[in-house]
Amino acid sequence: MKAEQSALCEEILRLKKEKNALIMAHYYQRDEIQEIADFIGDSLALARKAAETDADIIVMCGVHFMGETAKILCPDKKVLVPDMSAGCSLADSCNAEELKKFVEAHPDHTVISYVNTSAAVKALTDIVVTSGNARKIIESLPEDEKIIFGPDKNLGGYINSVSNRDMLLWPGACHVHDRFSIEKILQMKKENPGAKILVHPECRRPLQLIADKVGSTAALLDFARTDDAKEYIVVTESGILFEMRRQCPDKVLLAAPAEDAECQCNECDYMKLNTLEKVAKALRDEQPEIIVDPEIVEKAVKPIQRMLELSR
Repeated sequence: MKAEQSALCEEILRLKKEKNALIMAHYYQRDEIQEIADFIGDSLALARKAAETDADIIVMCGVHFMGETAKILCPDKKVLVPDMSAGCSLADSCNAEELKKFVEAHPDHTVISYVNTSAAVKALTDIVVTSGNARKIIESLPEDEKIIFGPDKNLGGYINSVSNRDMLLWPGACHVHDRFSIEKILQMKKENPGAKILVHPECRRPLQLIADKVGSTAALLDFARTDDAKEYIVVTESGILFEMRRQCPDKVLLAAPAEDAECQCNECDYMKLNTLEKVAKALRDEQPEIIVDPEIVEKAVKPIQRMLELSR
């Protein structure tokens, strides 16, 4: 670690202790942020941790909707996101006003929204899900229940295919997972015939069909850790490789490329906006702070709490 990074880490640790702060990081964050985080996880794990923490300040090293989710679950705590520009293409694909009109046009449907949505969209939702619990929660509902699922059409299509459902799907997608190249991945498989293919369900259907394992970031991590293969092609945002390599030091983990990538990777630019410098500044200034309208909090907390109950 460079001297500058080391000094920043020391400052972050000091400020964290002084202010009773909890640093949480998604698996897609920069390596150095995952190193200094108190807790690393996927969206479900981050939500669970936020709901139970006794910290006064939560520093959410992720994207904006993750900070909102933490604030909804902990309205009495100060929630900071180091860079407020860290948005989400999937969340942006579902506007609350447009969803409201769609829901009103289908009044007999249960609304299930992926956690990758704004607080305003969650407030229009009956149940929030993550990629890790979506199948379990949907299969817990009656088979004939009419469902609107949004905003990820790829995840929704995957759940339809494995649970024999016919949910109405919102036509959104993650700009990272939607741009993986099946041709390049098949070529990687040809060059590494012993490698198993691990695919996130936000990826397109053809990639799901060639996968040895389809699952959330946490599920893919667990599979790589417990499976007996020695080599894997990992088809999700390449930040997950930091924790995978830490937990699976004896395995070969290959990042899958995007269609337009010049490198062997596929990164979310939004996730990478958070840096050590910004984490330190956020703790120093206690800014930028996530603020959610109390009326939205009151409505949005219910579908999140229902998710936490159903995913136990």
